[in-house]
Amino acid sequence: MFNKLLTALGLAVLSVGAQAQQLTLYTSQPVADAQMTVEAFEKANPGVKVEWVRDGTTKLMTKFRAEVDAGVIKPDLLLIADSVTLEQLKKENLLEAYDSAEKSHYDASLYDNQGFYYGTKLITTGIAYHKEAKDKPTSWNDLLKPEYKDLAAMPSPLYSGAALIHLSALTTNPEFGWKYYEGLKANGMSPQKGNGSVLTAITSGAKPYGVLVDYLAIREKAKGAPVEFVFPTEGVSMVTEPIAILKSSKNKELAKKFVDFVLSEEGQKLVLSQGYLPARNGMPSPEGFPDRKEIKLLPFDASKALENTENDKAGFSKLFE
Repeated sequence: MFNKLLTALGLAVLSVGAQAQQLTLYTSQPVADAQMTVEAFEKANPGVKVEWVRDGTTKLMTKFRAEVDAGVIKPDLLLIADSVTLEQLKKENLLEAYDSAEKSHYDASLYDNQGFYYGTKLITTGIAYHKEAKDKPTSWNDLLKPEYKDLAAMPSPLYSGAALIHLSALTTNPEFGWKYYEGLKANGMSPQKGNGSVLTAITSGAKPYGVLVDYLAIREKAKGAPVEFVFPTEGVSMVTEPIAILKSSKNKELAKKFVDFVLSEEGQKLVLSQGYLPARNGMPSPEGFPDRKEIKLLPFDASKALENTENDKAGFSKLFE
């Protein structure tokens, strides 16, 4: 009887130990990227198992919200497209602050100053154009010139998270403001649903110029598409694909290890191999991108963007819809 009790206790300890080495990640990364990230972390931490659920940020957050409402939050970590979504969760006290030592390798603009989330890569928005286009833009203000009238497209912030962040970055910047978007409207800028639609418009020649995320244009150019990409002189807006720990996580110490891994040099080499700009300072750029030091980033306040979200959407809709 005593031996059976010891065996039962041993199994219970093993079970708790096994649970202690498990994490659940909700991510909007592409499937191949998510698989690569998880497998690299597991390899660096033998005995650890990371279960992951992948979907677009909007659908993923709908699932997460349903869990919050039911009082059963499943993920330990979120690795999603934008900081504005995490700013909302921070406001609702759903995130766990973590002061990662890796932050010393990052610009302060790329993480929450209280440690609630950290940007892991830079997906910037700039100007793309058909390689046979007559004019070669270098500035955001070029899109306001007469020679670009009715020739440019952009993703709509009513559909694209990156476009909404871009809108916030420009309209809160005194150099641009809402007058810039009014100027785009007057010059015949054509809103599309998403970045993919803008890329198609440019490569087909339907709209030889467009506002677009960097990697789409640069990857397609590498495949032979007739598209060029410009990082405008005034700077670019950015989506940082931030990572955050849930306050409800049952394994916060292991979750912190995951955050540190993604932010580490090894983790950022994965970002580089996936064809994105690493967020970590001192890293090289992927093929087709300029040196990181040459890319100027527009100021962005996630808290202000969250506060202005509905007004920004309404303002854009009034102008363009």
